[in-house]
Amino acid sequence: KAAFINFISDEEWKSIEPVSSWFGPSSFLMSSMSALFKLSMWIRHGHGYLTENLGIPVWGSYAVFGLATLFLGMVLGLVSEAFGTD
Repeated sequence: KAAFINFISDEEWKSIEPVSSWFGPSSFLMSSMSALFKLSMWIRHGHGYLTENLGIPVWGSYAVFGLATLFLGMVLGLVSEAFGTD
C-alpha cells in the first residue's frame, strides 16, 4: 500500500511509457484475441456437453469438432471461390 501511495505522490507514473495502441483494450489485436478466447471457451463447453451430457466418448467429441472444422473449411473455400476474382 505504501509503495502505491509513493508511486502516486512522487509522480513516478509519469516516467512510464503508455501502452502501445496495438495492445490497447479496444484495438483490433486485442479484440481478435478476445474473440479467440471466447471461441475456445465455447469449444470447451461444447466438448463437456458432448462427453458429459450426451455420453459421447472423448475421441467421438474430437471427431465431431474435427469434422466440423473440415466442413467449415470447405464452406469457406467454396464461398471464397464463388466470390473471388480472377
